[in-house]
Amino acid sequence: MSVPSGMKPQETGQEGMPALRTLYFYLTEGCNLACRHCWMGPRFDPTGDHYPTLPVELFETAIREAKPLGLSCVKLTGGEPLLHPHFTQLLEIVRREALRLIIETNGLLCTPEIAAEIAKSPNRFVSVSIDGTDAATHEWVRGVPGSFEAARQAVRTLVAAGIRPQVIFTVMRANAGQVDAIVRMAEELSADSVKFNVVQPTARGEKLHENQETLPIADLIKLGRHVEEELAPKAKLKALIDYPPAFRALHRIARGEGGGACGIFGVLGVIAGGHYALCGIGEQVPDLVFGKVGKDRLEEIWRENATLKALREGLPERLEGVCGRCLMKRSCLGQCVAQNYYRKGSLFAPNWVCEQAEEAGLFPASRLASKPTQSPRITIGNAVAEQ
Repeated sequence: MSVPSGMKPQETGQEGMPALRTLYFYLTEGCNLACRHCWMGPRFDPTGDHYPTLPVELFETAIREAKPLGLSCVKLTGGEPLLHPHFTQLLEIVRREALRLIIETNGLLCTPEIAAEIAKSPNRFVSVSIDGTDAATHEWVRGVPGSFEAARQAVRTLVAAGIRPQVIFTVMRANAGQVDAIVRMAEELSADSVKFNVVQPTARGEKLHENQETLPIADLIKLGRHVEEELAPKAKLKALIDYPPAFRALHRIARGEGGGACGIFGVLGVIAGGHYALCGIGEQVPDLVFGKVGKDRLEEIWRENATLKALREGLPERLEGVCGRCLMKRSCLGQCVAQNYYRKGSLFAPNWVCEQAEEAGLFPASRLASKPTQSPRITIGNAVAEQ
């Protein structure tokens, strides 16, 4: 659960409570692709009418209750957000409320009409997922014939509407040899940037890890260095990799270049069934679902939920393992609390990349402090915290 570089939690000035800056709306329980690596694991729904979508009235309610808490941005994701039957109405609401708009899409349904509607939002950011430089590679990952050219066309369509999107490329063994080529392809399509994502060991991604179809930790670290030190300086667009700051060059971090940091202090998810959750991980982990939109008051959830309070009180000092000793922990916050909890059942579990790197003797020694005293665990609801 990361936010674009430069977005940081801010205070409301009321009892030191962090502002709820961003709502992540997971609009659909279905998706028109069947991606091998998806950490959400939505059900295949090529037409968008088989599985629940978030009702418009709940979308409006969540925004209305979040604005007094500091809301300034919404992210529309899925499943596939463009499958939502009232997607353009949702865009109208975002514009009416003068909110920053972030959209994550696979591009299959991005028509010129949809692109024009998105372009009406003055403060917008759109990403399109492309996982190969040829149809065979991309469609092996995404599971649907024709999806490669549809994604490429989506980038062209957005550019024609005045939106230069980000291309997201999730790296695994099958496409790792195309890292440089995807940057060249994105340049030719006039994209704004390329972001390289790592396959998370969550939901469908677990199987890829189990089958050793993901990059070994040594190759992942090498890839990060290649992107930062060789590829990005030569590229005509921004090239970013989303992995822990402990492995990133300090000069890139100082310039705000990278995959972003965990937005846990200023973000909350709204999943398609109409519930608040830590983020989309609520679809996989019921422990991290916090209440029903329209039934439970968002202000009360944001201020009083035991899990959110534990995170505010515990991060970063109660981070476990290598993350607890890392000098970058105040900016990183464990990289992604949701992924860490999914793996270990602890709110303060270490990030798996950092943990594997330490086990392999590859964690940068210069980023480590002496090991802190460990505190005993306590249980908050079903969530594990530290005393």
